[in-house]
Formats: sequence, structure tokens, C-alpha cells
Amino acid sequence: MARIIAIANQKGGVGKTTTSVNLSASLALMEKKVLLVDCDPQANSTSALGMDGKNAGYDLYTSLVDNENLSSSILKTDIDYLDLLPATTDLAALELELVDKENREYFFKELLSPLADEYDYIILDCPPSLGLITLNSLCFAEELVIPLQCEFFALEGIVKLLQTYETVKKKLNPDINVLGVILTMYDSRNKLAKQVKAETERCFPKLVFKTIIPRNVRLSEAPSFGKTILHYDIKSKGAEAYLALAKEVEARKIVK
Repeated sequence: MARIIAIANQKGGVGKTTTSVNLSASLALMEKKVLLVDCDPQANSTSALGMDGKNAGYDLYTSLVDNENLSSSILKTDIDYLDLLPATTDLAALELELVDKENREYFFKELLSPLADEYDYIILDCPPSLGLITLNSLCFAEELVIPLQCEFFALEGIVKLLQTYETVKKKLNPDINVLGVILTMYDSRNKLAKQVKAETERCFPKLVFKTIIPRNVRLSEAPSFGKTILHYDIKSKGAEAYLALAKEVEARKIVK
């Protein structure tokens, strides 16, 4: 039975997609069967793996419209053990289409639950918003990972996300729990980054992952080549960090 993990933060540019892609690849390297679901209309996870959802014919949006095409929508990547359910910009229309639907929060769960027996992990790369797509992801997931950029406004954003999480847990999905907060784009030379790290660890003492994702040029370059950091430069600091994070995620168990 798959562990279903949503990678979410309504603030953009915090390393959410970078974490989704490289955590998925790192788990796959550990021979865990992983399905990465690109839930973001920007389709950055799809392009970061060198894929194009439009060329595939089917994607997450078309699967939601026509359940019979789900298996056709899942793409084999160049990475062993890693599959992708791609997104296209068409996914942006889903927010409007779900507004007046009954049980609109559970469309993802209804569509994707049958896949749970086929994978060890299902990773959901959420859009940078708290709209219906993110809400659907939180109602399907059992675990939530929050990437947090080591910058001034980061902690303000996480408060709103945690309020949404508490509402979802209370009213819609009692099975979801926060797996952890992952600090990203950390520069040890930067005094502010150290302050954000210290404040985050003070506010969430049991949730912050020991692994910290550094600010790393190779990590920034990899998506433009359609590669994960493991396949772009496995000796880089970024690759080392995501491999360590994967081991930590694998070892960390939710206390319910």
C-alpha cells in the first residue's frame, strides 16, 4: 500500500517542485516504486523530467474528465521505478469546473486511490495556491511535506497552510498528518537564513527534517536539461541532500 505524500506550500518559489521531483527520483534509486503526480497547471514537474504532457495525449486533467484513460496517462520515465502522471496548462480549468460539483474535494481521491496498491509512494506536487486542486491533494494524501525557503516571509506563508491543513484534517480527511518541514535554499553564509532556520526549529521542534537542502547552482540548472539532480550531477551538494532526505522520509513514521 502506497504512502501518499502531498508536497505543498501556497507560496511560490520555495523549492516545492524541486523537492517533489528529486525526492521521487531519490526514492526510486532506493528501488521504491514511485508515482509522481503533477498537480500544478504550470506542469513544472513534467518538464523537469524531460516530459511533455501534451505529447502524451492524456494527462491528469483528461483522466479526471474520463476515468478510463488513467492508465494511458501514466508515463514511464527514464528512471527505473519512477512513473509520472503529467500535467498540462489545461489543468487550470479544473478549479472552475469543480466549483459546483458535489464532493468536489474528493475527485483526486476517487481517481487515484486504485493506484495505491501498485506503488510504494505516490508523491503529489501541489500548485502554489490553496485552491481546489491543493484541497483535493490534501484530501487524498495521508502525509504532508512542507518545503520552506530560508527567507524572511517564509514563516508567514506556512501559518496559512497549516490553518488549511487543520481544517482539512478536522472536516475532510482525518487521516492526514504533517510528516515534516524541509528547509530549502539554505545558505550557511547568510545570517538571515540561519535566523529562519532557528525560528522554524523553535516553532516546529519535532517536524523539521534534519536534512537541509542547500542553495546549489547545479540544483537550479538540472530542470532546464529535463533531468533530476541525481542524473545531472550526482556528486553535487544538492544530490547528496535529496538522497539524505529520501532516507529520512523512508525512516520517519507518522505518529497518529
